[in-house]
Amino acid sequence: MALELITLDDRKNSLLNRREIRTVLKNAAGRIKRTDASDLLAKQLNIDKKTVIPIIMTCQKGKTDVAATFYVYNTEEELKQLPRFRLLRNMPKAERKKLIDEEKAQKLKAKQAAVAETKAGATRSRR
Repeated sequence: MALELITLDDRKNSLLNRREIRTVLKNAAGRIKRTDASDLLAKQLNIDKKTVIPIIMTCQKGKTDVAATFYVYNTEEELKQLPRFRLLRNMPKAERKKLIDEEKAQKLKAKQAAVAETKAGATRSRR
């Protein structure tokens, strides 16, 4: 049983400058990940897979089909209007962990610098 992608609805949202595509993935329940589904849609539409964002993927009890909604943007710059968690969700796990760890390290350094600055300011005012 091969995966089959059936497009139910393809709408152009000119206000948000994106395409909203509703699909059904046949025989995919429990066997497909979000990144694989977006790759499959990108291959079918002949577009860059980085601009395809899976929004909702649901299946029903006792059925093998997955109903999915995807947003397709024209450029990667337009992806910035999405919430951050949507973009993180599409990254591979190792890359996502690396990015989050780097951000935590930057916050920690900034916090330590602020604490050191306030301590330095407190010692000057005592004199």
